[in-house]
Amino acid sequence: MMGFLIQSPLEYYAQTTPEHPALSFKGDTLSYSKLNMAANQLANALLENGAKAKANIGILHHKNLDLGVAIYGILKAGCVFVPLDPLMPAERLNFILRDCEVEHVIASDVQLSLLKQLDSKLNIHVYGVDAELPCPQATWESIRSGSTEQPELDLIDDDLGYIMYTSGSTGQPKGMMHTHVGSITYARWGARHVKMSAADRVASHAPLHFDLSIFDFFSTAQSGGTVVLVPEPVTRFPASWTQYIEDEKISVVFTVPYTLISMFEGGAMEKRNLSSLRWILYGGEPYPPKLLHALMCALPDTRFSNVYGPAEAPSCTVYDLPGPPESEEPIPIGTVSTNSEDIIIDSNGKDCPDGEPGELCIRSTTLTRGYWKREDLNERAFLARARAGVFPKMYFKTGDRVVRNEHGLLVFLGRVDRMIKTRGHRVELDEVEAALAQHESVLEAAAFTIDDGKNSKEIRAAVLLKQGAVVDDNEIVRFARTKLPPYAVPAHILLSDALPRTSTGKIDRNKLSDS
Repeated sequence: MMGFLIQSPLEYYAQTTPEHPALSFKGDTLSYSKLNMAANQLANALLENGAKAKANIGILHHKNLDLGVAIYGILKAGCVFVPLDPLMPAERLNFILRDCEVEHVIASDVQLSLLKQLDSKLNIHVYGVDAELPCPQATWESIRSGSTEQPELDLIDDDLGYIMYTSGSTGQPKGMMHTHVGSITYARWGARHVKMSAADRVASHAPLHFDLSIFDFFSTAQSGGTVVLVPEPVTRFPASWTQYIEDEKISVVFTVPYTLISMFEGGAMEKRNLSSLRWILYGGEPYPPKLLHALMCALPDTRFSNVYGPAEAPSCTVYDLPGPPESEEPIPIGTVSTNSEDIIIDSNGKDCPDGEPGELCIRSTTLTRGYWKREDLNERAFLARARAGVFPKMYFKTGDRVVRNEHGLLVFLGRVDRMIKTRGHRVELDEVEAALAQHESVLEAAAFTIDDGKNSKEIRAAVLLKQGAVVDDNEIVRFARTKLPPYAVPAHILLSDALPRTSTGKIDRNKLSDS
């Protein structure tokens, strides 16, 4: 019987189907038994090197088999894993490590240049790197010589399992705390909804710091299937991606519309045998009905689901498409998933009648415990609803505008704030502006978006320079790359001696978007 901790399915299948592949990467595999033993070895190494129970442990890793070992090794040590974008600038990495009180990081030699920029005051212990660093470290060779026995744990399902950082409106990223029970609920929903079995080969297409990856790893483990880790270079080239689906006989994919649109337009699908692909889930952004119709017609035997959910409450609604969309009407985001409840409120916090648009608020077992060390954000992000004699129910205010249509289905209408999605990544435009404003020559910055032609948003910015400043846009772009993850850096920056203003003196970002 599988337990209620995230690692429980791994331990269960290590006993019941020990030789079945748990992970696959570029032709190499790691069975459930071997993954379980390797994770135990890492867990013991963490504890022997001073990691305390329930400590936050960073994972700074590109895709390979050791990524799975890192995830489960941290959990088996009774600790909390913190996914770290391996492409983020050093300043952002140091902030997250400091903010999240991370003292141990699982990494690889690929991240060596970034690791060398770690703030020495953080006293980070690095694991998995076989190169000289100015900090304590343990190589995989030494880790794999350790005990394979499962460490003793003192955990309950309400303890934290992972903390995931995302863009923050204040100019600094914020960490979302997720529990074991929330992750298990999410994973079980995914496995049941897609009817997963041990025969499934599920693509791990998203990076670990993207919440779609939680489905990839943990829903697959619920059924004893195989996670197929997709190398980063493959994810960037549509033709390589479709070739990978064919070669690896991938059966389930959860990704963003941008990936699927690129796959259809440049993936040479007519040359591939994609008959193994039985279910595609997409989320993160709306999918243009006309483009989705074309893809579904090209894959007539594949089922499609539109999955909605912010990283704070992953996959809280779903809509299974009955067939290719026949109109240009927005595709619904569906109804709430298992163990979830929704309300729609107006700008005054009052419930909206059916048929009237408002902000979607979610109560769910998968819901985040809150933001790490940010009580100010928690107070703004959660809505308490109480009845006489009943403990108040806490709803997360998603910031998304929706309406419930005549069929009882939720339809996404847009945002109520300045958070946008670009190719599936969540970006607060206020954070982009705050980063640009830190440049010594910038007096004021305005970030805005335009359509990129592939149903996503391209970030752009206009900056007002200080009087007498001599600087070009390329220098400001280079500066932005030291502050922001690659997907949040503006594609173009306009240097201006005046920014358009509204009648109240505020920057007119709508005019910038239209110009």
